[in-house]
Amino acid sequence: MPFGFYIIMAAQFFSALADNALLIAAIAALREMQAPAEYEPLLKTFFTVSYVVLAAFVGAFADSMPKGRVMFISNTIKIAGCSMMFFGAHPLLAYAVVGLGAAAYSPAKYGILTEYLPHRLLVVANGWIEGLTVGAIILGVVIGGLLIRPDIAQHLLAFDFPLLDTRVDTIGEMAVCVVAVLYVLAAVFNLYVPDTGVDHKPLKKNPLYLIHEFNHCLALLWRDRLGQISLAVTTLFWGAGATLQFIVIKWAEAALGLGLSKSSMLQGVVAVGVAAGAIIAAKFISLRKSVRVIPLGIAMGLIVLVMNFVRDMWLAVPLLILIGGLSGFFVVPMNALLQHRGHILMGAGHSIAVQNFNENLSILVMTGLYYLMIKMDVSIYWVLTLFGLFVSGLMYLIHKRHHANQAQRDDVQHLDDSAHH
Repeated sequence: MPFGFYIIMAAQFFSALADNALLIAAIAALREMQAPAEYEPLLKTFFTVSYVVLAAFVGAFADSMPKGRVMFISNTIKIAGCSMMFFGAHPLLAYAVVGLGAAAYSPAKYGILTEYLPHRLLVVANGWIEGLTVGAIILGVVIGGLLIRPDIAQHLLAFDFPLLDTRVDTIGEMAVCVVAVLYVLAAVFNLYVPDTGVDHKPLKKNPLYLIHEFNHCLALLWRDRLGQISLAVTTLFWGAGATLQFIVIKWAEAALGLGLSKSSMLQGVVAVGVAAGAIIAAKFISLRKSVRVIPLGIAMGLIVLVMNFVRDMWLAVPLLILIGGLSGFFVVPMNALLQHRGHILMGAGHSIAVQNFNENLSILVMTGLYYLMIKMDVSIYWVLTLFGLFVSGLMYLIHKRHHANQAQRDDVQHLDDSAHH
């Protein structure tokens, strides 16, 4: 891999690390305010709403200037959201601003891979980026969990700079300050992201044109036989993954009797599995064989059902690693296939924006349904069961659709061959 790739990875790592540490800090802030329990999944909703609403614009924005500059601007927006939380804005509002930065950041961070690397390195690069992003999720969640632990928080709050009153008096403020430092680190790496020398399209000023162009790209990807399968899988995966983050916290409290600090560590355990699955997939699955991993998605949904019967930590940890491992193994090849098809059909930034729109719409719908279930006081065990069956059922339908597409393609090929003879 060229050296610039490692700079891109470092920038991505610190930015994702901060996003996830901030999620736990924001949950703690909501609990300090004694906000209703169902506000917690709403954090994810507020974070992802920008991805859906601005999908038509962020892709064009990412393609209009060097990707490193786009990443730097987006990271600055995240720092602004983080500062808002520090100065007392409602955690939901502040996290929505961070989400705005993340929405602009995403097409640039993935788009630069297709610009910077030859397509034969795409699955490997995706394996690294996904593995690293998941590593950042694990560490971010763990750092967030540690920052709000009373004993550690008290030590950090007791630390004072000579001759300087930092005005950091609560656990929430201190956690947000540490997260801000991580965002600043990411910004420093953004400054050194290589310019790929690709021509940039000037940004069209007319929003209606951008919406029309985005709709065209959306239809193009959903009509493509391989594009639609990979898009359906990644869309379901991200919606399920975001919901699982909150389900694991709630389940760990109910089944294992853990508090927020410890149950957020269990989220990290799932992510360890995802990272391992992503790295194994990058090693063994080529772009050509990527669709063969779909049955693992069906298996993952069914294995989630086993969580209903687990009451011990020594069983919970390997089970969560297995769930993460299966999901990491099947999503990385799908992601690479989607980027490859998107890059061929419409250019990197636009294709990632289409992907983000679908995936985050899925996150909004699935975390929204989870919010409603929690509000209606549905037992977490019922939530788990419905979740597992839903994921398996949908993956099975996608699998059937892929076989139908293949059969159709073979028929067309057969007709072409007969015509030639």
